[in-house]
Amino acid sequence: MVVEAVFTTHPATRSGRVWLRMFLTGLVLWMAAVVIIFVTGNANLIPTVVLLGSFLVPVTFVAWAFERRETGEITDGLIFSTFVSGGVLGVLGASVLEAFLLHPSPWLFFGVGLIEEAVKLGALMMLTRRLRTRTLRDGMILGAAVGFGFAAFESAGYAFTALFSVDGLSLAQLVQTEVLRGLLAPVGHGLWTAILGGILFAASRPQHFRTTAKVVLTYLGVSILHGLWDSMHSIALYLTLVLTEGEQFVATPHGWLVEPSTEQVNIFTAVEWGGLAVVSMIGIAWLLVLWHRTPRPVRIGWGIVRSPVIPAVGP
Repeated sequence: MVVEAVFTTHPATRSGRVWLRMFLTGLVLWMAAVVIIFVTGNANLIPTVVLLGSFLVPVTFVAWAFERRETGEITDGLIFSTFVSGGVLGVLGASVLEAFLLHPSPWLFFGVGLIEEAVKLGALMMLTRRLRTRTLRDGMILGAAVGFGFAAFESAGYAFTALFSVDGLSLAQLVQTEVLRGLLAPVGHGLWTAILGGILFAASRPQHFRTTAKVVLTYLGVSILHGLWDSMHSIALYLTLVLTEGEQFVATPHGWLVEPSTEQVNIFTAVEWGGLAVVSMIGIAWLLVLWHRTPRPVRIGWGIVRSPVIPAVGP
């Protein structure tokens, strides 16, 4: 049995590498803005640095994913809508729920994971409810768009906050925050929501989402990865104290050790970054398994896509 779907391909998309040109152009512009603001001290360029740095990597990954869509229903307009609207709805929803539902506790960050993955999933469902065709890969692409939109707006907030320090404006902290969050963006919100979006679409029917056991388990799984990622600083701190002798943990506004030894600093750094690497590899492996679970559709010319479908069993 064969399903046919119209596939719209623009000349720019056929050539591929649009995402690469987009990334390189944006990177050059961001670096130029950073250099000029340090040389001239022109504070009017701060929004340019914040927006370019926060959106560069998320937009690039969404553009890369868009080139790998399966059906003509995944248009550039839909991608833009899920990225912007989904990102804003996710950030706003998470902010409200976290403010009212979460309180300081050892499980705080797992609560953050449950809330943020739920609001991103809700935004994805609302924005794609009218799609007639839902495939696992398209769900991963649209889920990634919502997740990266969330990450972009969140990074802009962190960068803006990092700008202000006790000594006044700190451009160095702003740039450092944007570089770090840009490097980590591919293995964060976009990755987790891509996994969840793929499973949701695979379990759904035309114009009808289904909350199956697999969807619920996937939601809990990505929320745990999210919680582990956010908790890794505290986990590394606890393990460092367990593995070493010396200064004991004293609660501070930053949750840091008082005069840690060189050994403790080295162990803490290795545990924190090693833990983040493990969480990232689990997420990436999960994503790759899902991506290769379904055969890639065969494109005939520039117009038609033929995707194999498992025939229904029964009379």
